[in-house]
Amino acid sequence: QVQLVESGGGLVQPGGSLRLSCAASRSLFSIYAMGWYRQAPGKQRELVATITSGGGSTNYADSVKGRFTISRDNVQNTVYLQMNSLKPEDTAVYYCNSHPSRAAYWGQGTQVTVSS
Repeated sequence: QVQLVESGGGLVQPGGSLRLSCAASRSLFSIYAMGWYRQAPGKQRELVATITSGGGSTNYADSVKGRFTISRDNVQNTVYLQMNSLKPEDTAVYYCNSHPSRAAYWGQGTQVTVSS
């Protein structure tokens, strides 16, 4: 079993930046492709970015391409999401999970609010 804990969210003005972190509880984290997901109020959860197990390949939703960067540190068992040029429509709870996601791995998420 892997437990995932997200952190780094907060309130930021439009155009600002945040860096989210997702810490995994065990070393087997390194065998999984990982993803960042988000869920805005009243909307379905959506996949934002993915990264392969070794970190060599990434993919992004069109809505965040060029603004967000996913990365991982398999020694620290951590995956990151650097978010730049934030927009109000990026407001959501952000979660990490394996990709494809596994029901047992959903954590509490971290709230990101983009507002002036």
